[in-house]
Amino acid sequence: MDMSQYLGMFIEEAKDHIQSLNDNMLKLEENPEDLQLINEIFRSAHTLKGMAGTMGYVNMQKLTHAMENVLAAARDGKLRINSNIMDVLFKTVDALEEYLDVIVATGTEGSEQNLQLVNSLNGILGRPQEEMVVSAKKATAQLEYDEFVIRAIERAYSQGFNVYKFDIELDPNCLLKSARAYLVFKAVEELGEIINSKPPVQDIEDEKFDFGFSITIVSKEPLEKIRERILSISEIREAKGIEVKVGDVKVEGTQQEVGRTEEVQSTEAVKVVREQKQEGLQRTSKTVRVDIERLDVLMNLVSELIIIKSRIEGFAKKYNDRQYEESIEYLERITTSLHDAVMKVRMVPVERVFSRFPRMMRDLARELGKEFELVMSGEDTEVDRTIVDELGDPLIHLLRNAADHGIEEPEERVKNGKPRSGLIKLSAYHDGNNVVIEVEDDGKGIDIEKVKKKAIEKGLLKEDQLDLSEQEIIDFLFLPSFSTKDKVTNLSGRGVGLDVVKTKIEQLGGMIEVKTEKGKGTKFVIRLPLTLAIIQALLVTVKDEIYAIPIASIKEIIDVARDDIKVVQKGKEIIMLRNQVIPIKYLHKIVGLEADLDKKKYTVVIVKRGEKLTGIVVDKLLGQQDIVIKSLGKYLEGIRLVSGATILGDGSVAMILDPNMLSV
Repeated sequence: MDMSQYLGMFIEEAKDHIQSLNDNMLKLEENPEDLQLINEIFRSAHTLKGMAGTMGYVNMQKLTHAMENVLAAARDGKLRINSNIMDVLFKTVDALEEYLDVIVATGTEGSEQNLQLVNSLNGILGRPQEEMVVSAKKATAQLEYDEFVIRAIERAYSQGFNVYKFDIELDPNCLLKSARAYLVFKAVEELGEIINSKPPVQDIEDEKFDFGFSITIVSKEPLEKIRERILSISEIREAKGIEVKVGDVKVEGTQQEVGRTEEVQSTEAVKVVREQKQEGLQRTSKTVRVDIERLDVLMNLVSELIIIKSRIEGFAKKYNDRQYEESIEYLERITTSLHDAVMKVRMVPVERVFSRFPRMMRDLARELGKEFELVMSGEDTEVDRTIVDELGDPLIHLLRNAADHGIEEPEERVKNGKPRSGLIKLSAYHDGNNVVIEVEDDGKGIDIEKVKKKAIEKGLLKEDQLDLSEQEIIDFLFLPSFSTKDKVTNLSGRGVGLDVVKTKIEQLGGMIEVKTEKGKGTKFVIRLPLTLAIIQALLVTVKDEIYAIPIASIKEIIDVARDDIKVVQKGKEIIMLRNQVIPIKYLHKIVGLEADLDKKKYTVVIVKRGEKLTGIVVDKLLGQQDIVIKSLGKYLEGIRLVSGATILGDGSVAMILDPNMLSV
């Protein structure tokens, strides 16, 4: 059967389980005696093993099975978790993630078997590598049964019967496993009597097993005849049979091993999975996975509805009919409610991105030989799915930057009177119609003089331009190929980190600020819109052209007398607003139009870029309106002044101005 139809579901589920493994293993490293955590990790590994087996990913299945053995031993108190074991488990999760990456790219897991890692896991349990190869032979040397089965075997030989054990493997593409097992039982019972099965018959009927099971048979027929009969059934991949002698068996439990038998693991795994399903039943029944493309289609339809609503509003003003106006108002309420509902469906918590960082920072601390702790807050802060998907890379760069550039060596921190272990904070919160993400460290801060020196070396700054503000000097860090590192390492020194961060954040319609204090630390503040689809905007005009400015970026609107505009150094114009100096820019000059400046009063829109304010002079205000953001396309994507376009009610197009560029 073609399993490709389930590939997308497998990938999503596997990502969730791998993330769960990472999260819980980080907690386990802090609390190695926590049995509940070990159980959680075991459940994820067992479920992942079953999923991989179902899809036919044998290498992935073998790796999770070896991992499961170690976790089962730890769960039973036969193994104590230590740092070396945790390192092997983390490497196992990395290998599973690599398998998944290959599956995402190609649909197959590749040929890499990770035998060395399987050997490492087996080695933890005292199983050297050679035992992996000869384990099947050793299995025939001594077989475990309960006393009832052993007595049945002895009685069978005394009556002239033979006893065989068959390990039967189903095709991974087999969907109705229990039905296939039933056909095997029925075929074998025509040639003999089944006295034992592992897992038990009830579990096999309930499909509580992977793609293999074993049966022990009493028969007078030769072994090969029974084997051929089993293999004649479709979807049976293998049937390995051995003859069981009385001397080859022992009573179950007389010699306990650290590595439990697979059948016991399977039974207990069924138990914990059943418990997990009971715990999560209520939660999962209320949620459903939806393809993001379907949400995009729904959002586009709502967008078109908002456009036509604006157009109908324009007609309503012409007719001046009360009932008509009431109908339009009702339509507007419905449209707004529908828009809000769709937006809530698209919203996902930033935890989706944050959850991958604790593991990354743990490995980073080891690689750098530094000590620091990552503290996260606001993981439940919600933002549009399209933005969340793009946040990963910028935050990775900023966190690596904090660990490499910011946090000092432990000895240096102690010498400077700081705690030996550094602190890196990653937080998120809502601020109006924006979501703010902060990456802060308590390291050495940015060395302004070193940045200035590097800028001079690269020809970005001349000796006679040293009167720049601290913020203007820090802005050099965001230029391509600019780095304060003298040596290129695996982490930094190539000057691509902050350049990538700024570019990506601006593409998302956001901005990034830097606050630093030498010897105290650095904070990067990212501000992003909640959504990139539908926003509220102020429509303004210059000459006969209409432009839209996002409401979230507007602080206030004022009328300014021409005499209140002052000219300062280099011909810059400013106004004083409540004892605050605000630079003034004319929108007609920004967009390349001529305008009438012989007015006694100007309408000024104060836009904000973080804490920086800029006054934009416009001709007229048309009012506030919900607008649908449309992409400019690849031919116009280089125009940084505008972030997109929108269609107005009369069908005309208005450009949406980027407040970050207006205030530059």
